[in-house]
Amino acid sequence: MEKEVWRFIDSGNCSPAFNMALDEALLDWNSEGKIPPTIRFYGWNPATLSIGYFQKVEREIDLDAVKKYGLGFVRRPTGGRGVLHDQELTYSVIVSEEHPDMPKTVTEAYRVISEGVLQGFRKLGLDAYFAVPKTDEEREGLKNPRSAVCFDAPSWYELVVEGRKVAGSAQTRQKGVILQHGSILLDIDEDKLFDLFKYSSDRLRERMQRNFKNKAVAINTLRETPVTLEEAKQAFKEGFEEGLNIVLEPYQLTDDELNYVHEIEERRYKTDEWNFKR
Repeated sequence: MEKEVWRFIDSGNCSPAFNMALDEALLDWNSEGKIPPTIRFYGWNPATLSIGYFQKVEREIDLDAVKKYGLGFVRRPTGGRGVLHDQELTYSVIVSEEHPDMPKTVTEAYRVISEGVLQGFRKLGLDAYFAVPKTDEEREGLKNPRSAVCFDAPSWYELVVEGRKVAGSAQTRQKGVILQHGSILLDIDEDKLFDLFKYSSDRLRERMQRNFKNKAVAINTLRETPVTLEEAKQAFKEGFEEGLNIVLEPYQLTDDELNYVHEIEERRYKTDEWNFKR
């Protein structure tokens, strides 16, 4: 049987506002039937703190630290917690809710899409698997996360190697389309990450940072030879093709498409109204 052809966009390092605007534009175009399902790889210039759609900036984020490190800042259209996008490969998947291979529930669709990420880790020689919260306490923790930091704990079907989370993803459904995007950590600066959030005491911060080491890990900590960004892209591109049983066809945005992305960027993701008011 012939494999379905999906679109593949590698947009390289882009500004935080552009990255979120392009993901939204792809969702729009797919909902209008203008593009097939699409997978996109991207990076961030500058390195950026992105926060989940529902997060309260004033209560959770230390904006002085964001400024001190020269980071970008943007609110995602998806839920979840704060992510420092620095030494990582970021991906997004855009596919119709009605796609025959997409389960109806968010959790199960998440598992199907994340199969591509799972296979990518395996291509890098890492024994990744899906985390499934086993106890009532773990399940309750998903509903009431203790930390504003995304990689603090695995969620349903989050990807784990040696018991520690290696990728953080979030999903939204709008206009009949699923948008899932996520971070695949190559390396991580834990001190910088924890500087970006507010804590009720130094002791709490120290405890959370100590716990974090047991809960999250970057690819290059797990391998004897570090992975380059290009090697990671190749592994995860092949991983998505294998995991979703598809063929990825490279695509470059047209000028008209880029203009549409810039419109969304100006209207939403560059504005204080969007990024700070919740």
